[in-house]
Amino acid sequence: MQTETVPAPTVRTPPEGPARVCLVGVGGFGGRHLDNIRRLEQEGRVRLVAAVDRRADDGTLGPDVPMFGDLEQTRAAGLDVDVVVISTPIDTHYDLALSALRMGADVLLEKPPVANLDQFHRLLEAAAAADRLVQVGFQSLGSHSLEVLRELLASGEIGRLRAVGATGLWSRDTDYFTRSPWAGRRRIGGVDVVDGVVTNPLAHAVMTALHIAGARTCEDVAELRTELYRANAIESDDTSVVRVRTTSGVPVTCALTLCAAEQQDPFITVDGTEGQAVLHYTEDRLTVTGPEGTRVVESGRTNLLENLLDARRQGTALLCPLASTGAFVRVLDAVRTAPDPVRIDPRHVRWHEDGGTARRAVLDGIEDWAARAVKAQSGFSGLGAPWARPAATSGRVVVDDREVAQVRTGEDVAPTSSPRPFLHPVRTLGGVTVTDQQPLDHVWHLGVCTALQDVDGVNFWGGRTYTREAQRYVWRNDHGRVVRVAAHRADDRLDEELAWVGPDGTAVLTEERRWTFRPVREHAWELGLRFRLSPAGDRPVRLGSPGSNGRVGGGYGGFFWRLPACADADVFTADAAGEESVHGSTSPWLAFAADFAGRPATLVLRRGGDSADPWFVRHAGYPGVGLALAWDATVTTTTDRPVEREVHVLVVDGRLDAPGVGALLEDAARSRDA
Repeated sequence: MQTETVPAPTVRTPPEGPARVCLVGVGGFGGRHLDNIRRLEQEGRVRLVAAVDRRADDGTLGPDVPMFGDLEQTRAAGLDVDVVVISTPIDTHYDLALSALRMGADVLLEKPPVANLDQFHRLLEAAAAADRLVQVGFQSLGSHSLEVLRELLASGEIGRLRAVGATGLWSRDTDYFTRSPWAGRRRIGGVDVVDGVVTNPLAHAVMTALHIAGARTCEDVAELRTELYRANAIESDDTSVVRVRTTSGVPVTCALTLCAAEQQDPFITVDGTEGQAVLHYTEDRLTVTGPEGTRVVESGRTNLLENLLDARRQGTALLCPLASTGAFVRVLDAVRTAPDPVRIDPRHVRWHEDGGTARRAVLDGIEDWAARAVKAQSGFSGLGAPWARPAATSGRVVVDDREVAQVRTGEDVAPTSSPRPFLHPVRTLGGVTVTDQQPLDHVWHLGVCTALQDVDGVNFWGGRTYTREAQRYVWRNDHGRVVRVAAHRADDRLDEELAWVGPDGTAVLTEERRWTFRPVREHAWELGLRFRLSPAGDRPVRLGSPGSNGRVGGGYGGFFWRLPACADADVFTADAAGEESVHGSTSPWLAFAADFAGRPATLVLRRGGDSADPWFVRHAGYPGVGLALAWDATVTTTTDRPVEREVHVLVVDGRLDAPGVGALLEDAARSRDA
């Protein structure tokens, strides 16, 4: 890599008196810098000696401040400049910063500092060679809330840092994307511009989240994924997810859009093992929720130009030195080199007229999808957002020439949600969706699948683990994953061989799974599941649940079906009705009837084989049903006596009562025997 040569100044000690400042870029955001410089002039800390802009001087600067066309003209004029403040388009930052260093000046460089990773490394080396300071204008890093947050984590008030998320829900009209030639552009004439929601308007959210997670330098980033979309007629992204995993293992998820229904203040979510802190960085407000309750801490902030002045005179540490933006520039470069953003189907976009000629795009449901992405540490694609790229699948279920389910691989599920294959979305023949995936209340719930929370101490369910020692749910690094080893498909069934792998990469269980699917009536089809769990090695393996670890009524695990939000739900068996009555019962069948997005549907679950596993039912808190394999005691699987279970589910359009369920079960039995 070629290194820029910048001669070091002969004198490093700043001169006495106010720092001599040159402002590059007077219009736009430069106006805020100008106001700040004027404020500091009144305090006697700086003196504005020059400005650089391509526009004509309109008299704003006054007669004592000359305006130049570029920084080289400033140097040629023989002006002594101590600090250069750069507030210009992104593609000009690198060259202007180099020119400022050549002048022997320290630099306050607006974000993002450069347009690509190569420029970042070159500028970093140039600043070191010149022995000059470069502060990057991420003003949020001046917030005193960050110090409060550091003390909060150090004290253990919210436990160990587990994850960081950034949520940005902004609304921008079409005028925003035509305000300058570079707005909404990825590149112009082969020159990187990289103006998008991640890298410019909501860059502070990304930078602040990375900073809190400890990702400062390029080397602090272990994994990085981007998912870029656009609803507007622009080159760059206006709706995106960025996912980072730091070298210390902290996941950072940023869900950002310029297409929200209403403008909202961006915020950073800091999840600990014992609580949570939410930072509204534009307001320097921190809301802390822990075992002792909730409290709000409001603080001030240090201006970054003032911090730079203190660093020059007193050696104070810079709050946002160029080197500490390396992780952010890694993100920027990933956005720059990613394929062009996916155009969102116009069917999912509403256009609002706010008066005048401007319109603004509103992406339906983006607020919910962003919340899910951050909490689940997932992308929009993996969550199944209807306007996103298709999720990772390994097949589909077809009944009567209609797709009624997709077979998801689970590879896009976060590690703490115990990734595993699952079915979603599952639909009735009439198209009613009757599964949910990664809902906000339990982001580890995945459609229809098998899962267990305690397999010889490994969590294959996701989320927190209920332990007998603590007698509560605790976050542990105990999550496993289930991966497909082989699959065999026929018209009416899917056979899968699966490996249940622990966090250390060792296989704990092997699973043989058979899905079956067939029509029963004009408006009903049947999904069957038979699975066998065997030890991956020679020794027996214990299968457990929160119930087997002491949580009364919490024996979930085995087969589980997560339903979507619904209304007017009825859950019943042949001889009981209501959640309290059917939960834990052993009736041969269980029905769940409800309205899903305004359309009625019924699930009828029938146990198979000779097991008497109790029904696990949730209705009031969230909708979900399953057969509890280890209700209140562990079950042991051995090589000669593997654990086997079977269940059949009738998926029906419309609502059924108990007599209707009975008649349908008879029809299903006749068609099965025919």
